[in-house]
Amino acid sequence: MLLTGLLPFREIREEPDTMIKGFENLELWWVTGAQLLYGGDAVVAVDAHSKEMVEGLNNSGIIPIKVVYKGTANSSKEVEDVMKAANNDNRCAGIITWMHTFSPAKMWIKGLQALQKPLLHFHTQYNAEIPWSDIDMDFMNLNQSAHGDIEFGHICTRMRVARKVVCGYWKSEAVQQKIAVWARVAAGVADARQVRCLMFGMNMNNVAVTDGDRVEFEQRLGYHVDYYPVSSLMEYFKKVTDTETDALVEEYKKQYVVKIDETGEAVYWEKVRNAAKAEIALRRVLADEGATAFTTNFDDLGDADINDPNFVGFDQIPGLASQRLMAEGIGFGAEGDWKTACLCRTLWVMQQGLPKGCSFLEDYTLNFAGDRSSCLQSHMLEVCPLIATDRPTLEVHFLGIGIRKQPTARLVFTSKVGSGIKATVVDLGNRFRLISQEVECIEPQPMPKLPVASALWVPQPTFEIGAGAWILAGGTHHSAFSYDITEEYWDDFAEILGIEYVRINRNTKTDEFKQQLRNNELYFMLNKSLK
Repeated sequence: MLLTGLLPFREIREEPDTMIKGFENLELWWVTGAQLLYGGDAVVAVDAHSKEMVEGLNNSGIIPIKVVYKGTANSSKEVEDVMKAANNDNRCAGIITWMHTFSPAKMWIKGLQALQKPLLHFHTQYNAEIPWSDIDMDFMNLNQSAHGDIEFGHICTRMRVARKVVCGYWKSEAVQQKIAVWARVAAGVADARQVRCLMFGMNMNNVAVTDGDRVEFEQRLGYHVDYYPVSSLMEYFKKVTDTETDALVEEYKKQYVVKIDETGEAVYWEKVRNAAKAEIALRRVLADEGATAFTTNFDDLGDADINDPNFVGFDQIPGLASQRLMAEGIGFGAEGDWKTACLCRTLWVMQQGLPKGCSFLEDYTLNFAGDRSSCLQSHMLEVCPLIATDRPTLEVHFLGIGIRKQPTARLVFTSKVGSGIKATVVDLGNRFRLISQEVECIEPQPMPKLPVASALWVPQPTFEIGAGAWILAGGTHHSAFSYDITEEYWDDFAEILGIEYVRINRNTKTDEFKQQLRNNELYFMLNKSLK
């Protein structure tokens, strides 16, 4: 346990009123750098200032995770002790460091070598302005953030320590927002290291971009991906009772607009009931296996012959279940796309409490219309209702793909209009690359013969540049999309995990982007050879 040297340790455990549900079991540990050179009075002042600043952040209503003050670090041993304690405490999502007075950086070496949690270096100061008429050497000796933070920054750079640097006054809302972004990302990284993704069936149709090295993926990003036999899932499916099914169908009626179309009422309710049974089975498997992400394979849904009287299997792709589970934070990837399933889970974790929503999406078809040229995003069925502009309708329509070419239940809606970010992770063989792109979701024309959930977006800065850059970067046709998450989140995420990050936005120019990709290739080749 870290002590202040002269002051008794006091751990803050009160829950701030602004705590976001989902982050209530996490903490950010604040460690203030100092030394005992300036005497006991200075340590007392440093401690008091730190407590006030931590309390201010917790009461700001901006930081979604509680900040816990862990005292001042005045020696190498104290630094090492708190870093090791952070590693071993599952509540700790990350460390915030601040050098109040001058903190000699050599005393941070062993602690930084030991640290395995995300690090934020906060370059700030207790007071906003210099007290011009009263400033003296006592004030200068105590308030040395300009000095101490640069010293700390140097040792982090020399040691190649990944961190986020936030500069500015601690009471500034803009500064607090930057800390809040990092806090959400740190929570996503902490969750990623606990994610288990189940693959119900494997990757489909020899698709390269949805496959990759699952072992290296876990080593680098933390996600654990397992194959799970569909036959075992069917054992759960067989045990779902009519009473349970009826109860879930009643829930559907309350949440969605019932729309019975060409299939007729009898087929409609039969398919909705079977979709409910599939959802119950999936939920139970995920819960029993401790999984928070999954993939499906629409050519592997149980027994092959649906007309066999002993048939045991889903009579349709479990699209409705996938849509609803995504809305509750279960990551999803279609056709065995485990990387996107895991990233969708992390995206949902990071944006808890934010208003506009996120989803799995797939690039489907293009619309060339000058400066409004766009791409229709959808999937057969699996789009998350969190991005819906209106209350979804529950519909049943024929789906002519896979081994279950028959009427299938799904939620139908169009997405909200507005700016968003699509993101993906690709395996390039020698490294993982995270790619993000700004998009502008626009209002589509009516599509009465395409009853699926969808989004229509214009890649930024233009269709030609944005879509071309995505292809040059090796992007996938599946993506994790959000209206709330910005490039800053993905930048922090890649920095913490030590993976490549390339962004496509309103400032992207094709020639510069191509050169960046070449430079990155050289950097990672050299970096690997140096190791």
